[in-house]
Amino acid sequence: MGVSKELLEILVCPKCKGEIELTPKEDGLICKACSLVYEIRDDIPIMLVEEALPYKGNSE
Repeated sequence: MGVSKELLEILVCPKCKGEIELTPKEDGLICKACSLVYEIRDDIPIMLVEEALPYKGNSE
C-alpha cells in the first residue's frame, strides 16, 4: 500500500522541520536540507534522526 499522500503532506523532517519527499524507489523519505533519508519499513516511516541514513544525492 505504501505511505498515503495525506501522511506525506503533514510529515516533516524531525531534525530541521523541513520538507521531505519520497525516494525514487519509495522506500524512504528524503530531507535534502539535512541530507538524510528516513527509511520506510512495513509501510511505516521511521522518523528517528538517530536511525536516518545519509542522503547521497541522485544515487537513491
